[in-house]
Amino acid sequence: MDLGLKDKVVLITGGSKGIGLACARAFASEGAKVAIVSRDPANLARAYEQLKQEGLHVHRTRADLHESHSAAEIVEEVSTAVGPIDVLINSAGAARRYDPETLDADAFRATMEAKYFPYIYPQQEVLRRMAERAKSGQGGAPGTIVNIIGMGGKIASDIHIAGGAANAALMLATVGLAHYYARYGIRINAINPGSTLTERVEEAVKLEASQQGIDSADALARGQAKVPLGRYAKPEEIADVALFLASSRASYVTGAIVPMDGGSAPLI
Repeated sequence: MDLGLKDKVVLITGGSKGIGLACARAFASEGAKVAIVSRDPANLARAYEQLKQEGLHVHRTRADLHESHSAAEIVEEVSTAVGPIDVLINSAGAARRYDPETLDADAFRATMEAKYFPYIYPQQEVLRRMAERAKSGQGGAPGTIVNIIGMGGKIASDIHIAGGAANAALMLATVGLAHYYARYGIRINAINPGSTLTERVEEAVKLEASQQGIDSADALARGQAKVPLGRYAKPEEIADVALFLASSRASYVTGAIVPMDGGSAPLI
């Protein structure tokens, strides 16, 4: 199936590992011109070399997206070096977990800075440029955005209240901005992954195993047994849905929040 992504310029935040790296591989395999962003130079170098060995080329750039000026700078850099951005995949930022009794205003603020704004800053800069292109009638599809947002924004967890609040805010921003920018032909959607086999989940499994006095394989098996489909997602499966949402095959899909939790949360 031709997804119409060949030569599209795709910017992927958090593109050096996990779901972001899986997205970079998927889009590059479709012939897109991919740029990955991370604040960790070691992760960037590792991802770049890994993709290179697979015959895939990506543009890489280091940036801390906690600052709005950094987001503006990387969007400008990619637009100049690779071309006007057609697709933005937001997969950067991680929220620390807190005991509810230690959760204070500073923790909420730190969590928003760690998870919410690293999505909002590049998204607003890319949206501004996409809208300008649409208004000027430069031709071509105005662009698409896919936000990778955890299920914690829908289901409250005692130790993930601040992070869940940031995710909920991102979902609302996704739907609200999709409603407004649809007038320019710009589509904005989100994916809600449940537990996915990334380095972060592997670390959580090891911690859980240590706390329960069992080995990691048993802890992983117990966690996966709770999922109706019987397993955690693979990063590549999340990337496949991101490919679809960003492609011309999803040309009438905007403002959607796609759950990918293996059936764990039976929510409408």
